Amino acid sequence: MHEYPLFINGRDVDGDGWTYVVRASELIRDTVGAFNLKRGLELDLHSDAVPGSVAAGIYPDSVAARCAWGGRELCRTALDAAHGASVEYSRIPLDDRIGMLGLVHKALVANVETLVDMLVIEGHPRRLAEWELSGVIRGCDEGTLSWYRNQFDSMHAAPDDAVQLVRKPDGVVCVNPPQNAAGSNGALGAMALMAGNAVVVKAPRSTPLTVMYFYRDIVQPALESIGAPPGTLNIVSGDSQQIMRDWIASPYVDDVLFFGGSDVGLKVGYDCVAAGKKPILELSGNDGFVVWEDADLPAAAQALSECFYGSAQICMVPKYAIVHPRVADAFIQELLAITETVVPGYPEDPHALLSPVLKADQFYDYLAEAHEHGADVLCGGHRIGVDGTRQDTGLFFEPTVLRIKGLDRGRAMSCVTEETFFPMLPIVIADDVAESELLGATIGFLNQNVYGLRNSVWTSSRDIADRFAKDVNNGGQLKINDSHIGFRSRLATHGGTGRTGGPFGELNYVALRTSHLQGIVWGTGDVRAVDELVERR
Repeated sequence: MHEYPLFINGRDVDGDGWTYVVRASELIRDTVGAFNLKRGLELDLHSDAVPGSVAAGIYPDSVAARCAWGGRELCRTALDAAHGASVEYSRIPLDDRIGMLGLVHKALVANVETLVDMLVIEGHPRRLAEWELSGVIRGCDEGTLSWYRNQFDSMHAAPDDAVQLVRKPDGVVCVNPPQNAAGSNGALGAMALMAGNAVVVKAPRSTPLTVMYFYRDIVQPALESIGAPPGTLNIVSGDSQQIMRDWIASPYVDDVLFFGGSDVGLKVGYDCVAAGKKPILELSGNDGFVVWEDADLPAAAQALSECFYGSAQICMVPKYAIVHPRVADAFIQELLAITETVVPGYPEDPHALLSPVLKADQFYDYLAEAHEHGADVLCGGHRIGVDGTRQDTGLFFEPTVLRIKGLDRGRAMSCVTEETFFPMLPIVIADDVAESELLGATIGFLNQNVYGLRNSVWTSSRDIADRFAKDVNNGGQLKINDSHIGFRSRLATHGGTGRTGGPFGELNYVALRTSHLQGIVWGTGDVRAVDELVERR
């Protein structure tokens, strides 16, 4: 069984209690029994729910790990440690810090199976876990690190002087990952370390394992190899709301990297700014997906089916599609054929893609609203069990595809305009109007989205693609004829506009967002303040 204490000021700390990680497959198989086992362990109740052998340190196979949590005093100690280390760590040369992240990349590649297994333990279907890890690895590969190197320091020489543009670390960065994908999202904090910041990472109490493994066993050894002082990295866990309040109130915190829903996250951003902190927000997403009449329909359908990864409980999957009316029927046939292969299962099952759905009530609310506005249900709409059979109390939902006629009707439905955290995919059939009008209306629909994570366009026309590339302003990424959720070297994995990233949102290069640009003039002793071009008048 894995065991992780807290990590504060360069040493392991026992904490004030333990969070026990019960395998998600056991929670699916026997929800009540697994929950009673977990709570019994955490409350130290040696009853029938907790075998007596636990007292001797022997745990059931369903218990995969225990991770420490701490109260306010320990979390404040972590902030003190980060503050104390921040200046010394910032003096470590940039090339060494980039090399540190190169070591992290090598360790990730060497430990792929371990990381995938941990994500599976926490409830991520294996296929989903492999995709998540792909993003973490691509985010610190050689090409990406080389690109960062050029962004952090550049010299621009003139005959008589030189101007240097250099990015300086902000100081102390606190990272708050989401509980539904803590490991892969929390890993972005490593980019803040590369930028020269000291970091405090909060592992969610519900899913702490992958976060603690990544930072304690992969990142910390890499930091030690470049001589990072104790306190550069600190790993805590505890009451999320209290920890966030303490971060915002602390004079030692400079930046807060927050993942979560838009309503809560925008309030966090407001509070950060009011307290003089820089908020870096990764919030909700409602990604659009366009299929034009000349698209490669089988490939486009395959890309759109990425909606169902983890039952769409991921921000950066496509959430709705706009399809050209001339190819709507053919495209939907392609999509429905793929949808039939999307199945639930235990996370260990390599064929499973669906996860248990937490927002069941909202699923039914959105489905009822769509019915009222004239949407057709092409497939799905029911609860299912882990075996795929319909069950009134099933933890999963069938992949559900809706057909909606017209952009105006689509705008009236929450399943199109709001983020959905369940496998419901609305297909909006664009209006059959003149091509130029249709193109403008489709681009306008994408730009009016109040969220702005990613958008996808499928077309074989370079002119059409160029028009989307030129005029779509919404979003951190625009994918043209590509996997919607795929990752690329040098391309940031996260970031967006609107309610996705807040007023400062954009494609999120965390190392850049947790640093600031400084200009340095290397002069020659010339103290003239007025430019010679002005003096010659």
